[in-house]
Amino acid sequence: MRLLIPLVGKTREPYLDAGIRDYTNRLSHFVPVALPVLRERYGRREPDEAIKAAEAAPLLEQAAAAGLCVALDPGGISPDSHELAGLLTQWEERGIGTVCFLIGGHLGLHRSVLARANVVMSLSRLTFTHEMTRLILLEQLYRACTIKAGQKYHK
Repeated sequence: MRLLIPLVGKTREPYLDAGIRDYTNRLSHFVPVALPVLRERYGRREPDEAIKAAEAAPLLEQAAAAGLCVALDPGGISPDSHELAGLLTQWEERGIGTVCFLIGGHLGLHRSVLARANVVMSLSRLTFTHEMTRLILLEQLYRACTIKAGQKYHK
């Protein structure tokens, strides 16, 4: 199984970028990970929905080849770390080649992305920036992989 996590825009905060690189490296010992960077949209005169729609197209293009698409949204399921490990195991056992995790830009995901998703998942009831969400997702995926492997990181 391979993980695809397209990023809307570059990670601007150096400490977050360092954490993202660290957890991507750790996670890659368990599973291949790709983090393509997509163009982020800012428009002072454009409505928020138009910006989200413009960002949706490249996200959906990335997700098109994935066997499973997981959209991150506050309204989704909230698995704990062991449940996430179980989901990864299920997806792997089903033979899913690529799981694509979709994180929106600064405004979140457009409804078309949520409609395309096979799973809508929430990392927390709290609100995080989209850049922080990247790091949290990667850390949780790494934690889930250590659980699957029977390692002690998760304890």
